[in-house]
Amino acid sequence: MGNMSRKKNRYSAEFKAKAVMELMSGQRTLNELAAHYQIAPATLSNWNRQFQERAAEIFRQGPSDSERQLDEKEQEIAILQQKVGQLTVECDWFKKKSDEVFGPDGPHRTRFPGK
Repeated sequence: MGNMSRKKNRYSAEFKAKAVMELMSGQRTLNELAAHYQIAPATLSNWNRQFQERAAEIFRQGPSDSERQLDEKEQEIAILQQKVGQLTVECDWFKKKSDEVFGPDGPHRTRFPGK
């Protein structure tokens, strides 16, 4: 006998999701989509069943890693913005006190030209 073994195709999660979402839209039948994507109808049917069975997991698992990282970065930015605001207020206060002690054109201004 010749070499009759078939290579098993591997499909990405994105490809599977796209095919299943299209099936769920109802615009094409299972057989039409299987022919369009060149996959067996039973394969598409299995993907659809797996999708339906696992759909609730999306809501149970909470945020994804990228969403958690984004939240952490947003919190870090908020903390840094608060610190910048605090330091700006302190710097303005020191400038005001310095002007009160040395006068607006006092010797302290010669070291920091511009403001």
